[in-house]
Amino acid sequence: MTMEYTPKGVCSSKIELELDGDVIRHVQFTGGCHGNTQGVSRLVEGMRAQDAIDKLKGIDCRGRGTSCPDQLALALTEALKKSGKGA
Repeated sequence: MTMEYTPKGVCSSKIELELDGDVIRHVQFTGGCHGNTQGVSRLVEGMRAQDAIDKLKGIDCRGRGTSCPDQLALALTEALKKSGKGA
């Protein structure tokens, strides 16, 4: 399953992700801090989506109440719901 997500409250403008069942196969951010978003993407590829959500949810960037990793957790949550694998 592939999905595009529009993050809110962060510098990145789009998150593209691909899941194979509940495993993250690919993540790509558009915009944001390129080195950081590229690093986060590579770290979560191959990980179960729920494990990534548990690690990334709630991370804050400069008092915004969210961050690119937090927005990725929200995108993954939405993707799991759409696929019928999430709560």
